[in-house]
Amino acid sequence: MSPLLAGRGAVVVGGSRGIGAAVARLLARHGAAVVVNGRDIDAAESTTADITAVGGRAVAHTGSPSDQRAAESLVDRCIEEFGRIDILINCAGIAEPPGSSILDITAAQFAALLDAHLGTVFATCRAAAPKMVARGSGSIVNTSSFAFLGDYGGTGYPAGKGAVNSLTLSIAAELKEHGVRANVVCPGAKTRLSTGPEYVAHITELNRRGLLDDVSMQGSLDVAEPDYAAPIYVYLASELARHRTGEIFAASGGFVGRFPKPAPTLLAYRDHHDSPPWSVAELSALLDGGTD
Repeated sequence: MSPLLAGRGAVVVGGSRGIGAAVARLLARHGAAVVVNGRDIDAAESTTADITAVGGRAVAHTGSPSDQRAAESLVDRCIEEFGRIDILINCAGIAEPPGSSILDITAAQFAALLDAHLGTVFATCRAAAPKMVARGSGSIVNTSSFAFLGDYGGTGYPAGKGAVNSLTLSIAAELKEHGVRANVVCPGAKTRLSTGPEYVAHITELNRRGLLDDVSMQGSLDVAEPDYAAPIYVYLASELARHRTGEIFAASGGFVGRFPKPAPTLLAYRDHHDSPPWSVAELSALLDGGTD
């Protein structure tokens, strides 16, 4: 067992299956004591058993951490069992309803997607951050998705993931002075959300509609196992990444990448102190050469 994370207490939200389970196992392999969270107690206990069977330390804790009280109890459990919380990793999520679009999704479905992604990240970060600040250290790693770019269509799923990015960057900026880091991973891996006939049909239809090119379609249909995505989470949780905060990474199979921080590109400038506002015609000429 590696000493990289020896003595650290970690919470993995959505740690019972898929990427979260792979992350929980790898954290434990590197010495962390892990609270494995999931809604299915059998799945959470199964992942916990995998960890303890090889000498790791882990406990299962069920519940939906989008509820603030459940999130608080999850963080408290980590402190009670292992004496501290150093690492919070959010891997939970739900899929967009099949065929969902802005043309037909209901308000309730949209709200549920935001709650599952953004709500969970907010509640768990709200619960863990004060504990980490009190210790003067900690690492938060939240999970987003390539879907935040909008290439896959949808509504609540990309909106929730995009909001996770923005919230995490804000948390990173706010907590940097306290020694607490926050980063995002956009993973690609074979999970329940990215396998099965409905998923294949969805990706194929996106390609037919022109939302995904052929290369992106093949990449979406031929993703690696979650073990390929897990290492970047462990890296970001460790002191090896002590200088990294407020960044968005991508990991899928053998690919590792980083998204540049969004910044505006200057197209034109004039001093507002001695110039009038841009007219609509001026903007049209500036932005697209004019259409008149």
